[in-house]
Amino acid sequence: MRWVRLLFRIFGWLLTPFLAWAASFFGAVGGAVLAMKLEDPVRGLALTAVCGGIAGFAALIGWLHYLRRSPEVREVLAVTEEGTPDTLEFATIPEVPEEISEPEPTQPS
Repeated sequence: MRWVRLLFRIFGWLLTPFLAWAASFFGAVGGAVLAMKLEDPVRGLALTAVCGGIAGFAALIGWLHYLRRSPEVREVLAVTEEGTPDTLEFATIPEVPEEISEPEPTQPS
């Protein structure tokens, strides 16, 4: 169960950069569609890059703004307000319940 929880935490940690990457990709696709109308290919590449950068930056700012306003989402994804991993739980040694830590004595038969 702990491994599943760790996998979900890693997914939450990678969600912020993945979101920015996906937004920049779709922004670049939109920029490429607009660039098809330009005759100069260098300006078309510049427009594609600028649209991708603006879309990625806007998505990142919007996502971080959402994380700052929603403590529930931060807790579920195990991230801080800045979108960085919250690793405080893994820095401490987990406590073992007493019934698990003390084995029962076996009786010889």
